[in-house]
Amino acid sequence: MKDNIHPKYQMVAFHDTSIDEYFIVGSTLSTSQTVELDGVVYPYYSIEVSSKSHPYYTGKQSIKTQDGRVAKFNNRFGKLKSKEKK
Repeated sequence: MKDNIHPKYQMVAFHDTSIDEYFIVGSTLSTSQTVELDGVVYPYYSIEVSSKSHPYYTGKQSIKTQDGRVAKFNNRFGKLKSKEKK
């Protein structure tokens, strides 16, 4: 590998501000802020949503039923089929 072309890989503390929780993840992100967690100083980056706070991943999101093309066709023209049989 060539020297001095790759970004510095380091452990970074991401702060999910919506639930006030920290995640330590390896990243090439560079930031001027730092935070001390468990006696170790990490570069600090705040985020608003993570997998721990997003409604989709926490199970709090309600998914509306979306009909496909076949279901829409049957809803529109299924009544005609039942009339023809009589």
